[in-house]
Amino acid sequence: MSVVSGPVTAGQVSFLLGVIPVFVAWIYSEWLEYKRSSSTSKVHSDHNLVELESETIKEDDRAVLLEVGLTKSSSTKIPSPSIKTNLIRFLTMDDSFLLDNRQLLRAMAEFGGILFYFYLCDRTNFFADSTKSYNRDLFVFLFLLLIIVSAMTSLKKHNDKSSFSGKSILYLNRHQTEEWKGYMQVLFLMYHYFAATELYNAIRVFIAAYVWMTGFGNFSYYYIRKDFSLGRFAQMMWRLNFFVIFCCIVLNNDYMLYYICPMHTLFTLMVYGALGIGYKYNEIRSVMALKIFMCFFVVILVWEIPGVFDILWSPLTFLLGYDDPAKPDLPRLHEWHFRSGLDRYIWIIGMIYAYFHPNVEKWMEKLEESETRRRCMIKTFIVTFASTGGYLWYEYIYKLDKISYNKLHPYTSWIPITVYICLRNFSQQLRNISFTLFAWLGKVTLETYISQFHIWLRSNVSNGQPKWLLCFIPDYPMLNFMLTTAIYILISYRVFELTNTLKSAFIPARDNQKLLQNFIAGVAISACLYITSFFLLQIRQ
Repeated sequence: MSVVSGPVTAGQVSFLLGVIPVFVAWIYSEWLEYKRSSSTSKVHSDHNLVELESETIKEDDRAVLLEVGLTKSSSTKIPSPSIKTNLIRFLTMDDSFLLDNRQLLRAMAEFGGILFYFYLCDRTNFFADSTKSYNRDLFVFLFLLLIIVSAMTSLKKHNDKSSFSGKSILYLNRHQTEEWKGYMQVLFLMYHYFAATELYNAIRVFIAAYVWMTGFGNFSYYYIRKDFSLGRFAQMMWRLNFFVIFCCIVLNNDYMLYYICPMHTLFTLMVYGALGIGYKYNEIRSVMALKIFMCFFVVILVWEIPGVFDILWSPLTFLLGYDDPAKPDLPRLHEWHFRSGLDRYIWIIGMIYAYFHPNVEKWMEKLEESETRRRCMIKTFIVTFASTGGYLWYEYIYKLDKISYNKLHPYTSWIPITVYICLRNFSQQLRNISFTLFAWLGKVTLETYISQFHIWLRSNVSNGQPKWLLCFIPDYPMLNFMLTTAIYILISYRVFELTNTLKSAFIPARDNQKLLQNFIAGVAISACLYITSFFLLQIRQ
């Protein structure tokens, strides 16, 4: 096995120095658990098996932190040990500490193992690669086959009640938006796998829809819950960036290679800021109108006026800059300007739709209760109007070449999104059902987006676009597609679960002091590992 991506970096060595002790501690903790289980089963047989089961449940509920020591109990709250104490107990391999944190150590070790697999697939010659090939017939066949299988196995009717009206209107409900994300993600991934360049404009619309959901979902949460706590904010940032940060470190990539992550982070921050500033006055219509106007003003100022973008973002070039090996002459902020600029307005449209969501639900409730003839006429008009608008957009905008289309995309992407919403929600029967398979895929869009670069496709070089396919079965492209896809989806889902598990352990939702301590400890440990790695590399040279 040979490395194909260049010299080892201090970040990669830091990761190894951090994950190896965790892996050793986890193996030892599993041995201790096995030893304890064997011992108790010999002495107490059936009676103690019940106690051990109860003890295991309590152990899972506690979710004790490796470095934080968040000990939970169903009845009493026990003061947690300091970070220093827990770190010492970890380094000295304290038996009781390792047993208490066995589940957490397992999650951390598994996450480290997954990242090692990423490196193995994309940065070494251990596995082969193959070239992409596009066939429209095969592409459409696979997507329609997935829809048919989903319809036959996962079609589900929902009876959830609206939080606004208390009735089963289900306009733009969670099941529907997750399903929507699933549809788009499947096509987005197939676009990359098969190099379906003719779908370029469609992919731009899908990404705009994701950003629209960022505005819609975050606005809905903050407007209704009014939860602007530091813990909630930190958990949101963890969800968006935890996995991608480790990918950048282990694979030596720029953050902007995974441009979806900085885009969603930016627009999430902007929604958070817009609603968080003066949040006590969000119920006043004029205040909300002013906030939305200011969002448009900021976007126009930054992205429409030449020179402002570079002045604002140049201090963050170290974070948002991108060196494309295929286009070395481009400015480092070119990719950030292009990607963020394409969808600079659609997140605000999502906020507006979320703001009027209760009003639309009330109107739909009255429509469903109205006389049949009137209801049918109104729905027919909506479908006709939406279909006509969608057709005109398709004929005069979507069919343009990619360069011409990109110029109009920021101002027109709301049209197909609105058309889809109208057609998907015009009937109560349509609103009530969803394909749970696509909804399941919609929940792991972030993980499947990031993972595709390294364990489904291959780039073979730092910051490179994935131009090749990972190949386990040479000369059998469809069998290889089946195998790599199964592994890729499984690992993406595991990363989704592990991200949430570690988030629960390290990011307390209601304890800002503990959150700050965890953050400081994390920065200090990372700095120590990096400095040690840097000196080790210097000695090696």
